[in-house]
Amino acid sequence: MSSSKKKVAILTAGGHAPCLSAAVGQLILHYTKQCPDWEIICYRSGYKGLLLGDIIKVTPEIRAQAAVLRQYGGSVIGNSRVKLTNVKDAVKRGLVQEGQHPLNVAAEQLQRDGVDILHTVGGDDTNTTAADLAAHLQKNNYQLNVIGLPKTIDNDIIPIRQSLGAATAAEQGARFFSNVVTELGASARMLIVHEVMGRNCGWLTAATALVYQQSLAGKPWVPGIGLAKERYGVHAIYIPELALDVEAEAKRLRALMDRQGNVNLFISEGAGLDSIIKELTDRGQEVARDAFGHVRLDTINPGKWFAERFAAMIGAEKTLVQKSGYFARSAPANAEDFQLIDTCVLKAVECARAGVTGLIGHDEERGNELRAIEFPRIKGGKAFDTTQPWFKDLLQEIGQPLTATVHVAH
Repeated sequence: MSSSKKKVAILTAGGHAPCLSAAVGQLILHYTKQCPDWEIICYRSGYKGLLLGDIIKVTPEIRAQAAVLRQYGGSVIGNSRVKLTNVKDAVKRGLVQEGQHPLNVAAEQLQRDGVDILHTVGGDDTNTTAADLAAHLQKNNYQLNVIGLPKTIDNDIIPIRQSLGAATAAEQGARFFSNVVTELGASARMLIVHEVMGRNCGWLTAATALVYQQSLAGKPWVPGIGLAKERYGVHAIYIPELALDVEAEAKRLRALMDRQGNVNLFISEGAGLDSIIKELTDRGQEVARDAFGHVRLDTINPGKWFAERFAAMIGAEKTLVQKSGYFARSAPANAEDFQLIDTCVLKAVECARAGVTGLIGHDEERGNELRAIEFPRIKGGKAFDTTQPWFKDLLQEIGQPLTATVHVAH
């Protein structure tokens, strides 16, 4: 293979977000336009496919139809959660043999496939894993240009200003709740808990609540028959970054319930997580974790935990817990997200041609410049800034006090 002709590999990993298929499609599209003689392959199901050598060859027919991918959610090439430095997990799952190290297996596969440029579309775990792989290859004298794209609906990657898929997820979560909220009439004194994804960061919960509240502004209301904006609105937003005084909140929400007959809560799945885990472990329950050591939130059920604690305190006769996560994260990218995706992909291709490695995004620590951010600087768990004017205005609108310490009171 000549120095001018390269081989590109693409993989998507981690959870779904409304950007994966579009990012894959735009990478294929822009490489076809700018570097038509470069070969493109995709690894099926993320790092799992890389370890197993499970390849999709991007044919001329796929290139010609790449623009179609933006119309679909999910990842057309498949995802998985695999950490290349977690040897035990990889062996257990049959991805490597006993005595093999996943980094070595992945490196050897990339060498066999002749890959020069690897695009990873994922969150902080995906891209820090890619950094581990690139460093390992460099130590073994194999030059691989790794260029990541930041995917996470939580919008919690340091130092990325806005991650791909987050804006769409907020819009879709609001759309989801616009149907669920009509259940307020299914029973007197109804408590509805809307659980939104977000392990360490409350951005998505806050943004979803904002989009939903804005959607109410243009709707007609008939208060005399109970069709009142106040009943359909958000009444509380609970996120990891805010303190929660259960007693004070219960008093506020009880007054709402007495006045209008329903209460709607928006909670982040990471809100109160430490308290929930402590409660479970105190009861002797084992808390399941994934390959990266994260608590498996689908086994914790934070929405139910909040519903149980508030129901009696506010006099709810019926509670309903609904999770918008899978609905929101599996949607195709909206126009705002697609513009960001396309901008980042164009930068990624530019970096590939220049031999630059890093995670593409607007760097908050470098004046929001769109650039390939150095992998060692990439971290997850960026906290949502609750001092932003739009969020303070939102809390004021719904009548919730703003505090800034991370604590759940009992």
